[in-house]
Amino acid sequence: MAEGLVHEALADLELVDHHCHGVVTAPLDRPDFEALLTEGGRRPGTTAFDTPAGVAVRRYCAPVLGLERHAPADVYLARRAELGPAEVNRRFLAAARTGVFCVDTGYTPQPLTTPAELASAAGAVAYEVVRLESVAEAVAGRGVDAGGYADAFRSAALDAVRRPGVVGVKSVAAYRTGFVLDPARPSDADVTRAARRWLAHGGRLDDPVLVRHLLWTAVDLGLPLQLHTGFGDPDIRLHSVDPAHLTDWLRLIAGTIPVLLLHCWPYQRQAGYLAAVFEQVYLDVGLTLHHVGPARARAVLEEALEITPFRKLLYSSDAYGVAEFYGLGALAFRRGLGELLQDRVDADELAPADALRLARWAAADNARQVYRLPDGH
Repeated sequence: MAEGLVHEALADLELVDHHCHGVVTAPLDRPDFEALLTEGGRRPGTTAFDTPAGVAVRRYCAPVLGLERHAPADVYLARRAELGPAEVNRRFLAAARTGVFCVDTGYTPQPLTTPAELASAAGAVAYEVVRLESVAEAVAGRGVDAGGYADAFRSAALDAVRRPGVVGVKSVAAYRTGFVLDPARPSDADVTRAARRWLAHGGRLDDPVLVRHLLWTAVDLGLPLQLHTGFGDPDIRLHSVDPAHLTDWLRLIAGTIPVLLLHCWPYQRQAGYLAAVFEQVYLDVGLTLHHVGPARARAVLEEALEITPFRKLLYSSDAYGVAEFYGLGALAFRRGLGELLQDRVDADELAPADALRLARWAAADNARQVYRLPDGH
């Protein structure tokens, strides 16, 4: 097999980005741009350009804007402002070479592109993923009594997933309670008592009983369920979002819905174990890849794939806010996966035809199968 043929094949493949968000369409000043480069938010006296993600932006994103590699941050931001948000977004979305986006529409602290707007800018197609906590909080906001909460939430969730273009649901239980939960389906009486407590004080859905009820409602809906695991912002308690904590629940829901473990770092090996032993479990290392940068993407993917069945690896960028992360995520995935598959071919551990087949699966085919997406762009 010619050197680098797997890289070439991956470069030519359109990706299915099975978990992502919209991008900002307004101009961003330096503090706002830097805040979007990090999960840690603004850091007075420091710069997000001095992180692996910030360095990767200057190295790999600068040429997309017509700049030299490693352009200084001020030069980079001036060029970004000169081109304007629409052109910047178009360039990075085009560079990602993604044909399909599955867009989580449940987190919008600032105006972002809709799935249709994202697809239009990329020359692609987009589907929606419904965030169930947002549905529950909207039900509470409209006013409901504790005894009627369960039925009202189920009805609202059914209405949400029946919208045209919805292909899956997501939970951010990791942020609200973590995964150290009783795996059993809560009783109706337990849900009513918990709803009474939650509705009395309002705010985010963070009651453990109601989070369990939400996860079981997701099972009843019958669509693929995305679960944030591992790396996230400071709202996460990292020790509690190891996906291995989900083992007993996964055992109880065997034979029902696909469960898609998002991000996973530093628990990519635990996620790989779950994907290996539970038929319905899949994983990605999105978000992680653009934060570690293309130079370390291979290392993360190698650990994720030590025992993961090849049909279980999905691609996602988890890009949010800045379009740079679409480009970086795609580049890191293609480079990291290409390097590790090529080395296995060179070591005669994989046949060339198998390596190309696995590359196609991870880039797009696995996600198309899980979400029942049509073939082609």
